[in-house]
Amino acid sequence: MAAAGGAVGLRTIQERPRPDPATFVGKGKLQELALACDEQRIELVVFDHELSPSQLRQIERMLRVRVIDRTQLILDIFARRAQTREGKWQVELAQLQYLLPRLVGAGIELSGQGGGIGTRGPGETKLETDRRRIRHRIATIGASIEAVRQRRSRLRDRRQKGAVPTVALVGYTNAGKTTLFNLLTRESAVVSDALFVTLDPLVRKVRLPDQRELLVSDTVGFIDRLPHALVAAFRATLEEAREADLLLHVIDASADDRGRRMAAVHTVLEEVGAADVPRIDVYNKADMVDPAKRGRLEQLGEDSVVISALHAQGHADLVALVTARLGLDVQRVVLRANPDTDAGRKGMAWVYRHGRVVRHTNSQKRAIIDVDLPRRDVATFRETFAGSPDVRLGRGHA
Repeated sequence: MAAAGGAVGLRTIQERPRPDPATFVGKGKLQELALACDEQRIELVVFDHELSPSQLRQIERMLRVRVIDRTQLILDIFARRAQTREGKWQVELAQLQYLLPRLVGAGIELSGQGGGIGTRGPGETKLETDRRRIRHRIATIGASIEAVRQRRSRLRDRRQKGAVPTVALVGYTNAGKTTLFNLLTRESAVVSDALFVTLDPLVRKVRLPDQRELLVSDTVGFIDRLPHALVAAFRATLEEAREADLLLHVIDASADDRGRRMAAVHTVLEEVGAADVPRIDVYNKADMVDPAKRGRLEQLGEDSVVISALHAQGHADLVALVTARLGLDVQRVVLRANPDTDAGRKGMAWVYRHGRVVRHTNSQKRAIIDVDLPRRDVATFRETFAGSPDVRLGRGHA
């Protein structure tokens, strides 16, 4: 609630085998809640579950205060955080998709569809007008977001042709993804101890110790039971995770419900088709856990690392692990290039940028460079410099 600008005055829980179809909770519980709202002057009641339109109306009628459900609260927080035009589009799309089915019978004064002359009242006409406007706006925003998605897809294709690997940061909201993003990229993206600060993906270039380059993207934070409307609206953003070469699952090591949060992230990754992308578990905020707990985390396996992004602890270990995962499939090749020609200089710069140079010698106006290149980069190089007599790439010796 604090993230939405509200203060909690009362919490209540009801356990029952299944929700009441009319009021979600039992009528006795609602009567008890109505009295509590009167006594404590509660202005808003939030249900930690998605409610149907009829349930919302019934509950509001009994409580006599405004009622929203979990999805509405999350949408409100997203709306507060959206800064860019794309972010605002995605939030508005999710809000409209949530609102549209709830327009039906939205007010007592709106009568149902009449079947005879004179039964079409002004209230019903306004309802139809609202529906039509919302559908038109949904179509307009959807087309704009699809254009963004297509543009991102073209950029990803260009990056793949340039053989630049992409690493996407994913994780539960407030796990420290943006802090880690800033550490890896030396950027200064906005960091805050709040939910959903990052709604738009940030993509920046990082140069590894072996001189290879990669792109790191920071994505929207996930939550437990992320509303389907948001998953659909943020599809263009979440595709950054699906199309990445490697995912860094940033985990708040200090969270008491760490397992539940990790499960929530895995669920969202499955929803967006990113479950099979190679992943490293990054246990962040290690400075906030006791030594014994940190020791247990460090024993979890070779595909995990323990760090504190805030204090740059474990940074070298993480970079080494990322380098290893992205550089497993490499090939030793030898480049023979004429350094006095434009093509030769470009070829030499290319292998220095994309590979790890083992040896560089010069002989009879020829530069001879032994280099470890990712196998997919070898094919890209030969395609890029095909037909040039000043650049030759051959098989090297390990």
